[in-house]
Amino acid sequence: MMFTGDDSAGKPVLSVRNLTTSFKVANGWKPVVRDLNFDVGARETVAIVGESGSGKSVTSLSIMQLLPRGQSRVEGSIRLEGRELLGLGAEDMRRVRGNEIAMIFQEPMTSLNPIFPIGRQIAEAILCHRDMSRSEAKEEVLRLLDKVRIPNARSRFDEYPHQFSGGMRQRVMIAMALASRPKLLIADEPTTALDVTIQGQILDLIKTLQEEDGMSVLFITHDMGVVAEVSDRTIVMFRGDMVEDGSTDDVFNRGRHPYTRSLLSAVPRLGSMDGRQNPVRFPVIDIKTGTEVVQEREMDTPPARRPILEVRNLTTRFDIRSGLFARRSGAVHAVENVSFSLLPGETLSLVGESGCGKSTTGRSITRLVQPTSGNIEMDGYNVMALDDASLRKMRLGIQMVFQDPFASLDPRMTVGSAVMEPFLEHGLGTRAAAREKAAALLERVGLGADMMGRYPHEFSGGQRQRVAIARALMLDPKVIVADEAVSALDVSIKAQVCNLLLDLQQSFNLAYLFISHDMAVVERVSHRVAVMYLGEIVEIGPRHAVFGNPQHSYTKRLLSAVPVPDPSRRNLTRRIGEDELKSPIRPLGYEPPPRRYVEVAEGHLVQVAA
Repeated sequence: MMFTGDDSAGKPVLSVRNLTTSFKVANGWKPVVRDLNFDVGARETVAIVGESGSGKSVTSLSIMQLLPRGQSRVEGSIRLEGRELLGLGAEDMRRVRGNEIAMIFQEPMTSLNPIFPIGRQIAEAILCHRDMSRSEAKEEVLRLLDKVRIPNARSRFDEYPHQFSGGMRQRVMIAMALASRPKLLIADEPTTALDVTIQGQILDLIKTLQEEDGMSVLFITHDMGVVAEVSDRTIVMFRGDMVEDGSTDDVFNRGRHPYTRSLLSAVPRLGSMDGRQNPVRFPVIDIKTGTEVVQEREMDTPPARRPILEVRNLTTRFDIRSGLFARRSGAVHAVENVSFSLLPGETLSLVGESGCGKSTTGRSITRLVQPTSGNIEMDGYNVMALDDASLRKMRLGIQMVFQDPFASLDPRMTVGSAVMEPFLEHGLGTRAAAREKAAALLERVGLGADMMGRYPHEFSGGQRQRVAIARALMLDPKVIVADEAVSALDVSIKAQVCNLLLDLQQSFNLAYLFISHDMAVVERVSHRVAVMYLGEIVEIGPRHAVFGNPQHSYTKRLLSAVPVPDPSRRNLTRRIGEDELKSPIRPLGYEPPPRRYVEVAEGHLVQVAA
């Protein structure tokens, strides 16, 4: 195995040799990381990349010695500035952990204690490792909160984790990690759960802090765009083995292993759709041979028809009640005066950050959430006026695919029963007919009919999403609302599921309302795009117009924040505004100001002040 640590930088901060981590199973020990070797030099950023199950997070937990004792076994050598960490006692390792090596996890709410103010939690980390009084620790906490760009740090010292947004909570975690001025920062998927603009801010912040404090960073992620922008060297892992190790430029531009090439081919690149009008299939490379088994192909243009779905002035608000008698004190303006149409065979994507109202829009259209006002016409139905029986009939034509298929599938039902259930519940035929149709659809989505007897936990995430898609197709819908349907999937699985959705659209002339915050995927699969901000559509138009010529400041901000898998951008700092997304909560009686839209090109509308 070749080592590519920078010898010119002197002794590496972290040196890992022959690392093998195993977990106890019924018949012995099962290795999940095998013979891993790498160095992290001074001030260097090394990224470990790979999909779920590759062993990258287990590697970081092995270094920190956070794996359960008795159930795990770590072998080899882990040296921090020449000092062997394997074999250290619990107390010695505690002094290393959080002091010399710090770690940021993917979900800050699992790491922050919800019953203590954030200032106290950071102060405890300081007092644990540094000789300070409580008043000195508080001043150091305020300095750290300012350093990680949390506005009004002094006033937020006594606030609790739930009072912070996701991006601000991640900044708190970074402040806590920096409290003891560590030599090495391990960042385990620190931006995966964040919206794209917040992700951009966190990446900029980590780069800036590394320059200021001279830290080394071990960055663990499956997002190749993030890797290209932050790392000096990249290690690619596949099923517990390191399959490639080199400079980030070499790995991205001259990757030799088939898995590396497969991973990179599946990454959507913003701007790659220039000159194309319609969605384009992702290329797929065989992991074993490195040959392209699915070629890029632009899909056919859907024939012009009357809209299958028309939404006019849709408004959905949720009451806020407070006080002893739970009186209405305000409302969440989740969706505000939204209008659009959707043609058969067309994909309209709703994009925006968490809290912008895109998912509530999808649920309002299907009446899973009761809209406050507006008009929804679906295939001849006035959706707002339907009684329960008519609503049930209308839903034959519109189905939803949710983000987490494990949460949408009953763990006690076989996938065959889950796919058959809507057909039988609506009385569309016999059990034999349902079984035959379910088997055919499972084959159509790339699963075998012989899998009908299995349970959801026996499938991977991508396979479970295929089951959810098959179930949605059982009722022969005309419209599918895909609510973040590929967001939780690994990059290569995401590409396969997107290709499947495009193929099904061509075969069944399906219309998709595709809800997502992943701008690069949206560019690949959409005919038209609507950008939402604080419950309102601020820009809508053909995909090539919105991406190629964005007009609204929020659209420009979203696009500028998207990580691009290009190592030449590694030293780029976006300088995205650090304001938190404004709240959609309004006082009683509030009515938004009137909005006006200007058509800047055919079908391309932009919101302007009235």
